[in-house]
Parts: sequence; structure tokens; C-alpha cells
Amino acid sequence: MTDHKITIAIDGFSSTGKSTVAKQLAKELSYVYVDTGAMYRAITLYAMRKKYITKDSFDEESLIKDLPSLLLKFVFEASRGFAAIYLNEENIEDEIRTMQVSQYVSRISALSEVREKLVSQQQQMGLEKGVVMDGRDIGTVVFPKAELKIFMTATAEERAGRRFKEMKEQGQAVNYEEVLKNVTDRDHLDTTREDSPLMKAEDAIEIDNSSLSLDEQFNTLLNIANDVIAKHN
Repeated sequence: MTDHKITIAIDGFSSTGKSTVAKQLAKELSYVYVDTGAMYRAITLYAMRKKYITKDSFDEESLIKDLPSLLLKFVFEASRGFAAIYLNEENIEDEIRTMQVSQYVSRISALSEVREKLVSQQQQMGLEKGVVMDGRDIGTVVFPKAELKIFMTATAEERAGRRFKEMKEQGQAVNYEEVLKNVTDRDHLDTTREDSPLMKAEDAIEIDNSSLSLDEQFNTLLNIANDVIAKHN
């Protein structure tokens, strides 16, 4: 009998390790992984390059006008072990991971027109199931009927510490207080925006990974996923 593939939606706060565990799950289950956060970061990078968004201003109308011309796609790269995001045929995977992009991505994500464009693309990507998708509104908006919904959380301090360590290892010049402020600011923006705010779906399983190692987190989610997949076969 052919395994019945399911849709796995992983939501949660920034820097909870959603992407890391989603990639691990997708690889283990031979599912497709879609990093929706990278899609919002790609639009943010575009807006920054065009000077549509700065510390003091946000030209929403110009960005909205340009949206139809922005082509996003994921291309698997063996050297990375996952699919990198491309914007209009340019690989921007590394550029979107900077602190500067992190500072603006929640404001870009709050635009209804941006969300409408990306949610539609995400839904198309998941039509055939067998997909692991992580973000802020996957279980509530993109795939409200997903067979498995996970909501990940951890203390702001723990998340900031992880993010700080990761960025230092990448050679970025950051300090912990700056990263912590970014984490708490994004939490506020993500949970209070009018369009598709970050919230736990009623049927989501909450995982607080403040004190979990990466292996413990992965094994916890894998066991949950295998149980759900078994019930659908």
C-alpha cells in the first residue's frame, strides 16, 4: 500500500528553530520543504534594495505596484542540502538572513497584498501534500485543514541567544541586546498585525523547546508525525 502523504504545518515565534526542524522532518519523511519565511524575507530584501522601506519610511504603494513582477522560486542545492530561494532568477539565500532584513520583515509581512500573493503561492506548492511548511500562519490560514499542526515557542531570551550565536558564527557584527530587541519587536508585530496574526491554531500541538536539544526536538516532532501518518494509512 502506498503511504498516504500528509501536510505538516509548523508555526511559531521567530528563532524557535522552525526551519531547522522542518528541514529535518522533510528529509526524513522524503517530503517537500517550503520555507515561507524566506519568501517574506525575499520581498523585504527587494523593498530594501529599491529603498521602498527604510528606518524612517515605508512606500507601501510602490511595493504593491511591483508585486506582480516579482518571481519567487526554490531551487534545490546539493551543497546546502536544501532548496535556496531565488528572486527573479537571482539566488538571494544568504542575503535574506541578515539582521537588516530581520528588522523590516514583520512590517513587510503585515501588508495584506504581500500576504495574499505569497499565501496563494504556498497553497499551490502544497496541493499534492507530502509537504512540510513553516511560518506564522500556515496552520491558521495557508493550510487550515493540515493533518498535523505544530506550534513552536520558547522564551525570548533563549531565542535571542540562539539567533545571536548563529549570526556570530556567520561573521555578522551583532550584539545580544540588539538581537533580543529584534526578537521582542517581531513578536509584538507578528501577534498584533491585522492580517493573519501569529496565533496557535486550536488543533495545533504546542512544543516549548526552551530546554530541548536539537535532537530531542527533532525526535519529538518525528514521533508525532509518524503517529499522525500511521493514522491516515
